[in-house]
Amino acid sequence: MSTTTHDDAVCGLIDRARAGYEDVLDDADRDRIVAEITRALYDGADPSETAEATVDALTARIERDPAYDTMAARVARADYVRRVTGERPPADADALADAYQDAFRDAIARGLEADLLDERMGEYDLDRLADAIEPSRDELFEYTALDTLEQRYYLREADGEPFELPQGFWMRVAMGVALREDAAERHDRAEEFYEVLSTLRFVHSTPTLFHAGTTHPQLSSCYLTTVPDDLEGIFDAYKEHAKLSKWSGGLGNDWTPLRADGALVSSTGVESTGTVPFLKIANDVTGAINRSGKRRGAAAAYLEAWHLDFPAFIDLRRNTGDERRRTHDMNTAAWVPDLFMKRVAADAEWTLFSPDEVPDLHGTYGAAFEERYEAYEAAAERGELRQYETVDAADLWRRTLTRLFETGHPWITFKDPCNVRSPQDHVGVVNSSNLCTEITLNTSETETAVCNLGSINLARHMTFRGDAEASPAPDDVAAAARGSVNASDRSVARGADGDAAELDAELFADTAETAMRMLDNVVDLNFYPTEKAERSNTRHRPIGLGLMGFHEALQLARVPMNSERAIGFAGRAGELLGYHAIHNSARLAGERGAYESFEGSKWDRDLLPQDTLDLLADERDRDIPVDREETLAWDAVREAIAEHGMRNSNTTAIAPTATISTIAGTTPSIEPAYSNLYVKSNMSGDFTVVNERLVADLKAEGQWGSAALDRLKYHDGAVGDLELPGGLSDLYRGAFEIDPRHQLRLTARRGAWIDQSQSHNVFFPSTDGSLLADVYGTAWELGLKTTYYLRTLGASGVEKSTLDMAEYGDTQSRGTDGSDDDADPETAADPDTSDDGSDLPTVEDPTCEACQ
Repeated sequence: MSTTTHDDAVCGLIDRARAGYEDVLDDADRDRIVAEITRALYDGADPSETAEATVDALTARIERDPAYDTMAARVARADYVRRVTGERPPADADALADAYQDAFRDAIARGLEADLLDERMGEYDLDRLADAIEPSRDELFEYTALDTLEQRYYLREADGEPFELPQGFWMRVAMGVALREDAAERHDRAEEFYEVLSTLRFVHSTPTLFHAGTTHPQLSSCYLTTVPDDLEGIFDAYKEHAKLSKWSGGLGNDWTPLRADGALVSSTGVESTGTVPFLKIANDVTGAINRSGKRRGAAAAYLEAWHLDFPAFIDLRRNTGDERRRTHDMNTAAWVPDLFMKRVAADAEWTLFSPDEVPDLHGTYGAAFEERYEAYEAAAERGELRQYETVDAADLWRRTLTRLFETGHPWITFKDPCNVRSPQDHVGVVNSSNLCTEITLNTSETETAVCNLGSINLARHMTFRGDAEASPAPDDVAAAARGSVNASDRSVARGADGDAAELDAELFADTAETAMRMLDNVVDLNFYPTEKAERSNTRHRPIGLGLMGFHEALQLARVPMNSERAIGFAGRAGELLGYHAIHNSARLAGERGAYESFEGSKWDRDLLPQDTLDLLADERDRDIPVDREETLAWDAVREAIAEHGMRNSNTTAIAPTATISTIAGTTPSIEPAYSNLYVKSNMSGDFTVVNERLVADLKAEGQWGSAALDRLKYHDGAVGDLELPGGLSDLYRGAFEIDPRHQLRLTARRGAWIDQSQSHNVFFPSTDGSLLADVYGTAWELGLKTTYYLRTLGASGVEKSTLDMAEYGDTQSRGTDGSDDDADPETAADPDTSDDGSDLPTVEDPTCEACQ
């Protein structure tokens, strides 16, 4: 291919990509980019190589303006459509729709022929469903989303290229989830499901997206197991671990029942080696499994804080010491009873036991646990126990938080709130959470808990109430949410003169109704890798409807996350989530029947999630300072439950959503945006992320340009120290610019309405150990059930910005200094950040996508 031909081809790609953005990429800049790309190409470069070079040139400029992301997405999408269909996408919308419909029918036929798809997928009227596909909704995807979908989500044969188009992918998932429906309604339901998926109002978790409609529909997100205290049971647990992980499940394993190091094994008369050697094997099993051929296994081990091996457990992720007692491929989490936190506050002693001598401690909580624990302490003092150790509770807590700061583990989760507030307290005990700490389900030696997840995108439910002419539909998120999509709909939503958006409760209710039906279908359609998982899931039918896009929704509402208004918004969103999840589960029970173990549950006893905060307060004999005033028609929900029961033992859980929020083009879960300018690193590569809403606002103020970009880069994307107009410095604060205790209050306010938990990352901008203890003490006082990763700033580096939180001191760059693993929190560096030498901070998404 000649240079002139290259120029013409690239120029054509750029011109089609920049349509509507000529003010960002003018003719002179276009010519410079074309020349740059042409120089990078060689004679004979094929169309895909030309497109790839063009995408590279455009994505390299995303930090200058988010419009370059849209341009890159257009080029990448057009090339992918060409590779799948064999033709360049027609410019005419009708011709594109025809090509898309043909590609959809061909993809289903190919999937059936290759034995990738369930044979029932061939029973659909493909012409009807093809007509329902909206190719224009491809425009809702950012470049990162398109790249992620192509690399990991579309159907493909072994070692082959993917052959689904984006909207065909959504329709395949919708069809797969609709297979549970009666034949007479199946097409209607598939179209209904496609509507909420393709408009990005709701997205299933990754396993469902991977496997819906396939011959092995492992659609569930995560599994929770309890490992028994016998050799055969332990190795059976490894087998189950491998089988569950093979089919994409993330695992949370309860190891507390295992006797401690030095405990007597009566059958052999020798002393036990304790939990650590068995955890090392579990670590290696985790690392060996390639889940669904798409990523490595992932698991979290839980141990209760009174276990005699707990001090060794908290060292498992350290980079020093005996490698035979380290588990670098497995996450760890502390299961902390309330009594321990009370002892810490009282500066009292704490006793560690071996479970074989205190067999009922793990299965009790609240006042019953305290009574039994104190009885065992008395027995130890009388010399009636073979093994125990008395330690200073505050010292053990300090060591635990030090390890958490050094290594990111163990995560801190709270046993009593998980159990006291559990709807299923009548049939068992919550012994741990899951891999991502948002699931709180009962487990035992005979039942493996299973959860099925999906998330409502709050940002797609924000609408502007102003004059229609002043707030045109292309810039209205609700327009896209309801399906009126054109090339401009992925642009930032801004009302007239920066008006605030409002949460559309009616649209949210519509989405939640459909989402609950889809998640309930997953229970019946799911391929269960083990009998214990199937028995548990079909008996209790738990699901977890969650949220994502919380911070984006706040920004659209013009509400700073660090404000009291944000707490009110969190309560509103949480109440809507709980209300519609519970109400629709009761309605489904009226249609399909209540779950098997409903009788005797908290639902059956007229106790809803908001009521259980009072139960927790009673157990602790102290108030839980969380507002739970009802603002919706909860009497109707209670009446529906009394009449029909509940279809699902659990209905709500907020997962991390790192990957599916990327697909949806919004902020993850309920987290604050990491920064306004950073590099996201995941299994698909490194992607520059710039906050398009901030850029739009700065453009409106005439303040966006190279100087503003340089200032933003200098401050690592943080704006708190920048004097931006109109309150923008508050509105666009990133994760490390918002008091972590305030973030906990947001989660607590939402959590009043949620029957499971929330995957809450703690963003800690200090190196002060006492402040870290205060953060986690606040989490306990607010009644939180669980926390997830601790994210910290590097302990060394050039000072770049200052928080308004004076007590947290100065923040630093997001690099590390290779600190000593034995360091105290005051000097330790963050293990979750890295300095790659680039101009922008980098954040890594979790490698596990089970709950994402």
